[in-house]
Amino acid sequence: MGLRIQTNLPSISAQRMLGVQQKRQEHATQALASGSRIVNAADDAAGLAISESLKGQIRGIAMARNNAFNAGSSIQIAEGGLNEINNILVRMRELGIQAASDTVGDQERGFLNEEGKQLLEEADRIAKTTRFGDKRLLDGSGGEMQFHVGAFGGPENVIKYNFNLDARANSLGIDGMSVSDKESARDTLKTVDEALQKIGSMRANFGAIQSRLYATTSNLDIQYENLSAANSRIRDADVAKESAELASSNVLQSAAVSVLAQANTFPNIAMKLIG
Repeated sequence: MGLRIQTNLPSISAQRMLGVQQKRQEHATQALASGSRIVNAADDAAGLAISESLKGQIRGIAMARNNAFNAGSSIQIAEGGLNEINNILVRMRELGIQAASDTVGDQERGFLNEEGKQLLEEADRIAKTTRFGDKRLLDGSGGEMQFHVGAFGGPENVIKYNFNLDARANSLGIDGMSVSDKESARDTLKTVDEALQKIGSMRANFGAIQSRLYATTSNLDIQYENLSAANSRIRDADVAKESAELASSNVLQSAAVSVLAQANTFPNIAMKLIG
């Protein structure tokens, strides 16, 4: 190739290579700064589409996991209320046995009966006031609750549970119970035992749904972990690779600048031939 003054082809070629190295440097810098291998869609269009889909699924699973935990919390609150009612019934049974014996007199039975009345009122109050948010859980008005525990919208992503459990005193048959005399105290024992059976059935029901929710959250945790790993392999930057890319582009950029400076001197060489 001859010497030319108007068009400096070596300089143009050096400029092109300098631009290439600058783009490499910019991409490596952005990848390291953002932690993402895909800086823009052109880097990996298919990978970006897959990654965005996985990101949406991961975020959905995270929220579904929170829903499952909140559902478990509502069950625990209801079961906690039943536990206290159960304790009250156990105490009522003790009072009934104590009042059924002639080792206590009528005056003492009156004291025992007063304690029993207060305990029954408290059991009824617990059943009427136990709630999660604005949902009453133990007065029979809860209705069917639906817990969305999946990342998608189909019915298979919903767990349904009926909160129509009624632990109020009249539903358990313990309202008006008395230990004011021996006969009433003995009748109390049968009534309390029947109420305890009802409470036990309710608690078993709560335990079953809690066990299911534990399995649900465990599965969601596994899905979250595996999907995050898959998204990371597609999206996240390899720091070692990008660091090497940055170092390489820096060296080649410096070399391109030196070559460009030398190429820019070629027209001066041609001018010497004219002079």
